[in-house]
Amino acid sequence: MTGRKTPLRARLLQRAEVYACIRRFFAARGVVEVQTPTLSVAAVTDPALASLGVDVLSLGGRNYLRTSPEFAHKRLLAAGSGDIYELGRVYRDSELGRWHQPEFELLEWYREGFGDADLMNEVFELFRAVLEPTVGGLARLDVRYADAFARTFGIDAHRLDARAEAELHRGLARRGVEAPDGVSGQALLDLALATVLVREWPERTAIFLRDYPTEQASLARVRPGSPPVAARFEVFVNGIELGNGFHELGDAVEQRARFERDLARRRELGLPQPPLDEAFLEALETGLPDCAGVAVGVDRLIAVLAGANALADVVNLPHA
Repeated sequence: MTGRKTPLRARLLQRAEVYACIRRFFAARGVVEVQTPTLSVAAVTDPALASLGVDVLSLGGRNYLRTSPEFAHKRLLAAGSGDIYELGRVYRDSELGRWHQPEFELLEWYREGFGDADLMNEVFELFRAVLEPTVGGLARLDVRYADAFARTFGIDAHRLDARAEAELHRGLARRGVEAPDGVSGQALLDLALATVLVREWPERTAIFLRDYPTEQASLARVRPGSPPVAARFEVFVNGIELGNGFHELGDAVEQRARFERDLARRRELGLPQPPLDEAFLEALETGLPDCAGVAVGVDRLIAVLAGANALADVVNLPHA
Protein backbone atom coordinates (compact mmCIF):
# COMPACT_ATOMS: atom_id res chain seq x y z
CA MET A 1 0.00 0.00 0.00
CA THR A 2 1.14 3.56 -0.64
CA GLY A 3 1.68 5.37 2.64
CA ARG A 4 0.30 8.79 3.32
CA LYS A 5 0.04 11.24 6.18
CA THR A 6 -3.33 12.91 6.59
CA PRO A 7 -3.80 16.43 8.06
CA LEU A 8 -3.97 16.67 11.85
CA ARG A 9 -7.70 17.43 12.09
CA ALA A 10 -8.55 14.48 9.86
CA ARG A 11 -6.29 12.22 11.95
CA LEU A 12 -8.00 13.32 15.16
CA LEU A 13 -11.44 12.65 13.72
CA GLN A 14 -10.38 9.28 12.33
CA ARG A 15 -8.98 8.18 15.69
CA ALA A 16 -12.12 9.32 17.49
CA GLU A 17 -14.27 7.30 15.10
CA VAL A 18 -12.12 4.19 15.61
CA TYR A 19 -12.55 4.51 19.38
CA ALA A 20 -16.30 4.97 18.95
CA CYS A 21 -16.46 1.94 16.65
CA ILE A 22 -14.59 -0.20 19.19
CA ARG A 23 -16.92 0.88 21.99
CA ARG A 24 -20.01 0.17 19.89
CA PHE A 25 -18.61 -3.25 19.02
CA PHE A 26 -18.16 -4.29 22.65
CA ALA A 27 -21.35 -2.65 23.91
CA ALA A 28 -23.31 -4.78 21.44
CA ARG A 29 -21.68 -7.88 22.94
CA GLY A 30 -22.07 -6.96 26.60
CA VAL A 31 -18.34 -6.59 27.20
CA VAL A 32 -17.72 -3.97 29.90
CA GLU A 33 -15.10 -1.23 29.58
CA VAL A 34 -12.72 -0.98 32.54
CA GLN A 35 -9.80 1.18 33.61
CA THR A 36 -6.83 -0.26 35.49
CA PRO A 37 -3.69 1.32 36.99
CA THR A 38 -0.73 2.15 34.77
CA LEU A 39 1.64 1.90 37.78
CA SER A 40 2.60 -1.34 39.51
CA VAL A 41 5.13 -2.51 42.09
CA ALA A 42 5.84 -5.43 39.74
CA ALA A 43 7.03 -5.71 36.15
CA VAL A 44 6.94 -8.24 33.34
CA THR A 45 9.57 -10.98 33.29
CA ASP A 46 9.53 -11.59 29.52
CA PRO A 47 13.16 -11.16 28.35
CA ALA A 48 11.88 -9.57 25.13
CA LEU A 49 10.17 -6.71 27.01
CA ALA A 50 11.70 -3.86 28.98
CA SER A 51 9.60 -2.10 31.61
CA LEU A 52 9.99 1.59 32.39
CA GLY A 53 10.71 2.13 36.08
CA VAL A 54 9.77 5.28 37.98
CA ASP A 55 10.36 6.34 41.58
CA VAL A 56 7.06 7.18 43.31
CA LEU A 57 7.69 8.27 46.88
CA SER A 58 4.01 8.15 47.86
CA LEU A 59 3.89 4.49 46.75
CA GLY A 60 7.04 3.50 48.62
CA GLY A 61 9.69 3.85 45.95
CA ARG A 62 10.26 2.00 42.69
CA ASN A 63 7.21 1.33 40.53
CA TYR A 64 6.84 0.29 36.90
CA LEU A 65 4.71 1.59 34.06
CA ARG A 66 2.65 -1.25 32.64
CA THR A 67 3.59 -2.93 29.38
CA SER A 68 0.02 -4.27 29.23
CA PRO A 69 -3.05 -4.29 31.50
CA GLU A 70 -3.10 -8.11 31.37
CA PHE A 71 -2.25 -8.89 34.99
CA ALA A 72 -4.73 -6.32 36.30
CA HIS A 73 -7.46 -7.65 34.01
CA LYS A 74 -6.95 -11.19 35.25
CA ARG A 75 -7.24 -9.98 38.82
CA LEU A 76 -10.61 -8.48 37.88
CA LEU A 77 -11.68 -11.68 36.11
CA ALA A 78 -10.77 -13.78 39.16
CA ALA A 79 -12.83 -11.40 41.31
CA GLY A 80 -15.93 -11.90 39.13
CA SER A 81 -15.85 -9.04 36.61
CA GLY A 82 -17.08 -11.05 33.65
CA ASP A 83 -16.11 -10.08 30.09
CA ILE A 84 -14.03 -6.87 30.03
CA TYR A 85 -12.00 -4.63 27.73
CA GLU A 86 -9.78 -1.59 28.08
CA LEU A 87 -8.45 1.13 25.81
CA GLY A 88 -5.38 2.58 27.48
CA ARG A 89 -1.78 3.70 27.37
CA VAL A 90 1.06 1.22 27.85
CA TYR A 91 4.82 1.74 27.97
CA ARG A 92 7.83 -0.24 26.79
CA ASP A 93 11.46 0.75 26.89
CA SER A 94 13.91 0.10 24.04
CA GLU A 95 11.12 0.37 21.47
CA LEU A 96 11.31 3.27 19.01
CA GLY A 97 11.08 2.90 15.25
CA ARG A 98 8.79 2.70 12.28
CA TRP A 99 6.21 0.55 14.08
CA HIS A 100 7.25 1.16 17.67
CA GLN A 101 6.80 3.99 20.17
CA PRO A 102 7.80 3.86 23.86
CA GLU A 103 4.18 4.66 24.75
CA PHE A 104 1.21 3.61 22.69
CA GLU A 105 -2.49 2.83 22.80
CA LEU A 106 -3.48 -0.78 23.49
CA LEU A 107 -6.88 -2.44 23.26
CA GLU A 108 -7.06 -5.52 25.44
CA TRP A 109 -10.05 -7.74 26.12
CA TYR A 110 -11.02 -11.03 27.77
CA ARG A 111 -13.93 -13.37 27.06
CA GLU A 112 -15.01 -16.05 29.50
CA GLY A 113 -15.77 -19.43 27.98
CA PHE A 114 -13.76 -18.61 24.83
CA GLY A 115 -10.82 -20.57 23.49
CA ASP A 116 -8.22 -19.11 21.13
CA ALA A 117 -10.25 -20.16 18.05
CA ASP A 118 -13.35 -18.34 19.36
CA LEU A 119 -11.31 -15.24 20.03
CA MET A 120 -9.74 -15.27 16.57
CA ASN A 121 -13.26 -15.12 15.14
CA GLU A 122 -14.10 -12.11 17.30
CA VAL A 123 -10.85 -10.32 16.44
CA PHE A 124 -11.67 -10.73 12.75
CA GLU A 125 -15.16 -9.34 13.32
CA LEU A 126 -13.69 -6.29 15.07
CA PHE A 127 -11.14 -5.73 12.31
CA ARG A 128 -13.85 -5.88 9.69
CA ALA A 129 -15.89 -3.31 11.62
CA VAL A 130 -12.91 -0.94 11.91
CA LEU A 131 -11.07 -1.49 8.62
CA GLU A 132 -13.61 -2.32 5.94
CA PRO A 133 -14.93 1.23 5.47
CA THR A 134 -11.60 2.13 3.84
CA VAL A 135 -9.61 -1.10 3.38
CA GLY A 136 -12.65 -2.88 1.96
CA GLY A 137 -13.26 -6.60 1.56
CA LEU A 138 -10.94 -7.74 4.34
CA ALA A 139 -10.12 -11.43 3.80
CA ARG A 140 -8.93 -13.96 6.36
CA LEU A 141 -6.25 -16.64 6.30
CA ASP A 142 -5.39 -19.00 9.18
CA VAL A 143 -1.82 -20.37 9.15
CA ARG A 144 -0.24 -22.87 11.53
CA TYR A 145 3.16 -21.70 12.80
CA ALA A 146 4.82 -25.00 11.86
CA ASP A 147 3.33 -24.92 8.34
CA ALA A 148 4.61 -21.39 7.71
CA PHE A 149 8.21 -22.31 8.57
CA ALA A 150 8.12 -25.69 6.83
CA ARG A 151 6.87 -24.11 3.60
CA THR A 152 9.38 -21.25 3.52
CA PHE A 153 12.46 -22.65 5.26
CA GLY A 154 11.94 -26.41 5.19
CA ILE A 155 12.38 -26.81 8.96
CA ASP A 156 10.31 -28.11 11.87
CA ALA A 157 9.87 -25.03 14.06
CA HIS A 158 8.70 -27.22 16.97
CA ARG A 159 11.98 -29.18 16.97
CA LEU A 160 14.58 -26.48 16.56
CA ASP A 161 17.85 -28.40 16.85
CA ALA A 162 21.28 -27.24 15.67
CA ARG A 163 20.67 -28.57 12.17
CA ALA A 164 17.36 -26.71 11.86
CA GLU A 165 18.97 -23.50 13.16
CA ALA A 166 21.74 -23.78 10.58
CA GLU A 167 19.18 -24.22 7.81
CA LEU A 168 17.26 -21.22 9.10
CA HIS A 169 20.44 -19.12 9.06
CA ARG A 170 21.10 -20.19 5.45
CA GLY A 171 17.51 -19.43 4.44
CA LEU A 172 17.72 -15.96 5.94
CA ALA A 173 21.06 -15.26 4.27
CA ARG A 174 19.65 -16.28 0.86
CA ARG A 175 16.97 -13.64 1.37
CA GLY A 176 19.42 -10.93 2.35
CA VAL A 177 18.81 -11.12 6.11
CA GLU A 178 21.91 -11.38 8.28
CA ALA A 179 21.17 -12.65 11.79
CA PRO A 180 23.05 -10.65 14.47
CA ASP A 181 25.70 -12.49 16.45
CA GLY A 182 24.27 -14.60 19.25
CA VAL A 183 20.75 -14.84 17.83
CA SER A 184 19.54 -18.42 18.10
CA GLY A 185 16.57 -20.55 19.09
CA GLN A 186 13.22 -18.82 19.46
CA ALA A 187 14.76 -15.39 18.79
CA LEU A 188 15.92 -16.66 15.42
CA LEU A 189 12.38 -17.79 14.63
CA ASP A 190 11.12 -14.34 15.61
CA LEU A 191 13.63 -12.72 13.26
CA ALA A 192 12.58 -14.96 10.39
CA LEU A 193 8.92 -14.21 11.04
CA ALA A 194 9.44 -10.45 11.14
CA THR A 195 11.76 -10.18 8.13
CA VAL A 196 10.64 -12.92 5.74
CA LEU A 197 7.32 -14.58 6.47
CA VAL A 198 5.28 -11.39 6.84
CA ARG A 199 6.44 -10.26 3.39
CA GLU A 200 4.96 -13.36 1.78
CA TRP A 201 1.42 -12.83 3.02
CA PRO A 202 -1.21 -11.08 0.90
CA GLU A 203 -2.39 -7.54 1.65
CA ARG A 204 -5.95 -6.72 2.72
CA THR A 205 -5.98 -10.03 4.58
CA ALA A 206 -6.05 -10.77 8.30
CA ILE A 207 -3.41 -13.48 8.75
CA PHE A 208 -3.92 -15.49 11.94
CA LEU A 209 -0.68 -17.27 12.79
CA ARG A 210 -1.56 -19.91 15.39
CA ASP A 211 -0.32 -22.95 17.33
CA TYR A 212 3.01 -21.48 18.44
CA PRO A 213 5.89 -23.54 19.86
CA THR A 214 5.47 -24.24 23.56
CA GLU A 215 8.65 -22.24 24.25
CA GLN A 216 6.65 -19.19 23.18
CA ALA A 217 3.57 -19.98 25.25
CA SER A 218 4.18 -17.07 27.66
CA LEU A 219 0.81 -16.81 29.43
CA ALA A 220 -1.03 -19.27 27.16
CA ARG A 221 -2.18 -22.80 27.82
CA VAL A 222 -0.34 -25.66 26.15
CA ARG A 223 -2.54 -27.85 23.97
CA PRO A 224 -1.57 -31.55 24.10
CA GLY A 225 -0.62 -33.25 20.87
CA SER A 226 2.32 -34.41 18.82
CA PRO A 227 3.90 -32.00 19.14
CA PRO A 228 2.13 -30.03 21.88
CA VAL A 229 1.50 -26.39 20.88
CA ALA A 230 0.78 -23.13 22.65
CA ALA A 231 -2.85 -22.02 22.44
CA ARG A 232 -1.62 -18.69 21.12
CA PHE A 233 -2.10 -16.66 17.97
CA GLU A 234 -0.84 -13.45 16.44
CA VAL A 235 -2.71 -11.52 13.78
CA PHE A 236 -1.15 -9.52 10.95
CA VAL A 237 -2.59 -7.20 8.31
CA ASN A 238 -0.48 -5.81 5.45
CA GLY A 239 2.64 -7.26 7.07
CA ILE A 240 2.06 -5.47 10.38
CA GLU A 241 1.52 -7.39 13.61
CA LEU A 242 -1.67 -6.03 15.16
CA GLY A 243 -2.53 -8.46 17.95
CA ASN A 244 -1.40 -11.27 20.23
CA GLY A 245 -3.90 -13.59 21.90
CA PHE A 246 -4.03 -16.62 24.19
CA HIS A 247 -6.33 -19.21 25.63
CA GLU A 248 -5.23 -18.07 29.05
CA LEU A 249 -3.22 -20.18 31.45
CA GLY A 250 -5.00 -20.44 34.81
CA ASP A 251 -2.49 -22.60 36.68
CA ALA A 252 -0.69 -20.46 39.28
CA VAL A 253 2.06 -23.03 39.88
CA GLU A 254 2.88 -23.35 36.19
CA GLN A 255 2.73 -19.57 35.71
CA ARG A 256 5.18 -18.97 38.55
CA ALA A 257 7.50 -21.60 37.07
CA ARG A 258 7.39 -19.81 33.72
CA PHE A 259 8.20 -16.50 35.40
CA GLU A 260 11.16 -18.11 37.15
CA ARG A 261 12.41 -19.48 33.83
CA ASP A 262 12.11 -15.97 32.38
CA LEU A 263 14.17 -14.56 35.24
CA ALA A 264 16.83 -17.22 34.73
CA ARG A 265 17.03 -16.30 31.06
CA ARG A 266 17.28 -12.63 32.01
CA ARG A 267 20.23 -13.44 34.26
CA GLU A 268 21.96 -15.20 31.37
CA LEU A 269 21.43 -12.11 29.20
CA GLY A 270 22.50 -9.66 31.90
CA LEU A 271 19.05 -8.06 32.05
CA PRO A 272 17.40 -6.54 35.15
CA GLN A 273 15.50 -8.88 37.52
CA PRO A 274 12.04 -7.35 37.93
CA PRO A 275 9.86 -8.20 40.94
CA LEU A 276 7.09 -10.72 40.28
CA ASP A 277 3.46 -9.61 40.34
CA GLU A 278 2.40 -11.52 43.45
CA ALA A 279 -1.10 -10.01 43.38
CA PHE A 280 -1.59 -11.51 39.91
CA LEU A 281 -0.31 -14.92 41.02
CA GLU A 282 -2.62 -14.82 44.06
CA ALA A 283 -5.53 -14.12 41.71
CA LEU A 284 -4.65 -17.23 39.70
CA GLU A 285 -4.59 -19.24 42.94
CA THR A 286 -8.08 -17.92 43.73
CA GLY A 287 -9.24 -19.17 40.36
CA LEU A 288 -9.21 -17.61 36.90
CA PRO A 289 -12.33 -18.35 34.85
CA ASP A 290 -11.74 -20.31 31.65
CA CYS A 291 -11.11 -17.46 29.21
CA ALA A 292 -9.20 -16.15 26.24
CA GLY A 293 -7.67 -12.71 25.88
CA VAL A 294 -6.00 -10.58 23.25
CA ALA A 295 -4.10 -7.31 23.00
CA VAL A 296 -4.36 -5.18 19.84
CA GLY A 297 -2.16 -2.19 19.02
CA VAL A 298 -4.62 0.59 18.28
CA ASP A 299 -2.07 2.93 16.70
CA ARG A 300 -1.02 0.20 14.27
CA LEU A 301 -4.67 -0.59 13.51
CA ILE A 302 -5.25 3.07 12.67
CA ALA A 303 -2.10 3.08 10.52
CA VAL A 304 -3.52 0.20 8.47
CA LEU A 305 -6.83 2.04 8.19
CA ALA A 306 -5.09 5.25 7.03
CA GLY A 307 -2.63 3.50 4.71
CA ALA A 308 0.20 5.10 6.68
CA ASN A 309 3.90 4.26 6.36
CA ALA A 310 4.72 4.52 10.07
CA LEU A 311 3.17 5.12 13.47
CA ALA A 312 4.50 8.67 13.42
CA ASP A 313 2.00 9.39 10.61
CA VAL A 314 -1.02 8.60 12.81
CA VAL A 315 0.13 9.32 16.38
CA ASN A 316 -0.86 12.86 17.35
CA LEU A 317 2.45 13.80 18.98
CA PRO A 318 5.00 11.06 18.21
CA HIS A 319 8.25 10.80 20.14
CA ALA A 320 10.23 10.61 16.92
